[in-house]
Amino acid sequence: MLSRISDLIDPSRIDYLLVNHVEMDHSGSLPAAIKAAPKAKIITSPKAKKGLERHYKQDWEYILVNSGDEFNIGSRTLKFVHTPMVHWPDNMVTYIPEQKLLLPNDAFGQHIASAARYDDEIGWDILREEAAKYYANIVFPYGEQVQKALDVVSQLDIDMVGPSHGVVWRSYLPRIIECYRRWAGNESVVKALIVYDTMWGSTQKIALALQAGLEEVGIPVTMRFLQTSHISEVVPDLLESKLVLLGTPTLNNGMLPTMGAFLTYIKGLRPKNRIGFAFGSYGWGGQGAREVAAVLKEMGWELPEETANIPYIPDESELETIKAVGARLGKLILP
Repeated sequence: MLSRISDLIDPSRIDYLLVNHVEMDHSGSLPAAIKAAPKAKIITSPKAKKGLERHYKQDWEYILVNSGDEFNIGSRTLKFVHTPMVHWPDNMVTYIPEQKLLLPNDAFGQHIASAARYDDEIGWDILREEAAKYYANIVFPYGEQVQKALDVVSQLDIDMVGPSHGVVWRSYLPRIIECYRRWAGNESVVKALIVYDTMWGSTQKIALALQAGLEEVGIPVTMRFLQTSHISEVVPDLLESKLVLLGTPTLNNGMLPTMGAFLTYIKGLRPKNRIGFAFGSYGWGGQGAREVAAVLKEMGWELPEETANIPYIPDESELETIKAVGARLGKLILP
């Protein structure tokens, strides 16, 4: 980064360093930047200053800005909007009206590495998937704050958005803003997600029967097996699925650790307005599926069907019953 800056200007001539966010993937190079630009003052929010002082313990010079403040740097003006909890308390976005450029920090980000710099150089389908994955794993819990931030951003004249992660948005801005509004509002679509783990295949049989019942009534189904899908890859499916079915066998009087980890993760993300269903198999205890149901209830999800908990191996009659449960659940989300 310093090498590229040096192609444009001697870093020692830099007057200001702008810090929108304290988190280390944003501020981690600050000591090196200050060393290269020793006379630079740090422009940041009051909360970010506290975080930077606590983390780096350096006596740097700061210029503190509040939401609505402007700072003129010559041919450009920096306008600041505080966006707390999108996704840290110190978050701030910076708008440069002369370029119609928004630097939104983590908002609109994607975890993608590319030689391309702009959205239209990669394509909407790929970027939408990457942006959904980013939102689902990082910004999901802060929907209300995102909606407030979008209301502020919508009042700005913007041609480009340069997030701190991923490529710059210029051609698909209306599309990604619309996606963010739906995601922030916890709006889901007519789609089902089945997430399960299995030890000897019985829970998998139940999962497949549920899938058959859902598809029979026309519901698109995504199947995720926790031994082959990392939880960060499953959460984007949860982002837009109205119906979520979770299955686990019982191990040592509880659910499998993979399902426990997944539920712990999504509890932190706080998805709302979902219909849930718990299922599983067991040898002699049966607590695993019941524990899953308890967590779904704790999250405030609707549970219209009783937990399906089948001992040992489900027979054909039981699987037909499970298939019927899947069909009934599917009909609940049909338009």
